[in-house]
Amino acid sequence: MTTQLPTSLVTGGAGFVGSHVAKRLISLGHRVIVLDDLSGGFEDQLPAEASFVRGSVADSKLVAEVFRSHKIDYVYHLAAYAAEGLSHFIRHFNYTNNLLGSVNLINESVKSNVRCFVFTSSIAVYGRNQLPMVEELAPQPEDPYGISKYAVELDLKAAHELFGLNYIVFRPHNVYGEHQNLGDPYRNVIGIFMRQITTGEPLTVFGDGTQSRAFSHIDDVAPHIAASVAKQEAYNQVLNIGADSVFSINELISNLVEVTGGKPSIQYLPARNEVHTAYASHEKAQRLLGVSPTVSLHDGLSRMWGWAQSAGLRTSRLFDNIEIEKHLPPSWKSLATPNLGEALVPATAGPVYQS
Repeated sequence: MTTQLPTSLVTGGAGFVGSHVAKRLISLGHRVIVLDDLSGGFEDQLPAEASFVRGSVADSKLVAEVFRSHKIDYVYHLAAYAAEGLSHFIRHFNYTNNLLGSVNLINESVKSNVRCFVFTSSIAVYGRNQLPMVEELAPQPEDPYGISKYAVELDLKAAHELFGLNYIVFRPHNVYGEHQNLGDPYRNVIGIFMRQITTGEPLTVFGDGTQSRAFSHIDDVAPHIAASVAKQEAYNQVLNIGADSVFSINELISNLVEVTGGKPSIQYLPARNEVHTAYASHEKAQRLLGVSPTVSLHDGLSRMWGWAQSAGLRTSRLFDNIEIEKHLPPSWKSLATPNLGEALVPATAGPVYQS
């Protein structure tokens, strides 16, 4: 008797975290379908064994067709435009993609009796909050990105209570590593710094560089997200996931200099309105999933730098739909070129210390 493989839909599976989750699911014996519009990912990052559907989660008709065409057992929803700072200036785009797109998936998951809906939220939902951030804290998101993520968390809770849809919410933070888009100028500080080191530009830092984060290597995040559906005790729970060690941006730069052997100059720019220090407790994930971070910042940076050297720099599309230019940081305003959907991102841009 042949046992049928579980079928998992991975949204954003051509992107950074999504491609790692998709690969790990295949190794765990899942049949994987990837839905991705390639706005931030790349088709060559897809696992060869995965079926690929190109399109957006915001396209309700396409999402419905995917569920009609396949018996989906698990949904891993990783597709999002994860730029916290920029989300203030692209509110309609943010809520359409990050909130309404999620609702499309939740609707179809309820109709199709999906076994579990795994959602990657963010510690951006906490805002400026008690440290370390624990799951029991009342969320206080300060930007539209964090607001949209928390809204999806609440919607999943409501869908579970009324329809019985099981879910697992992960709140990862500052994830970095192989397959990260080094051409994105709006987010992912480590990727931006590596691109700037490669091109010989100064490292651009908003503020004085004392902002602190727990930078989390992808191998301490993606495998646990993929395996979570096998842990019944994690169902209908919210879990922080990521690294425990906290580093300032200046300390991050020191580690990068050591790893890359470069001697970049540093350009300090005016500070932005952002959470200065953010890190989370992972005791709950350790208890329910056996999660224990194993990759040090130095080792993780070494792995990512080796990959970046072999993979080379990618170009990204310029974000061409800035909705509000008032108070837009000058380094981003220079990138805002309306109606140039195929324009490529220039090399210089300031980093977002993504949560």
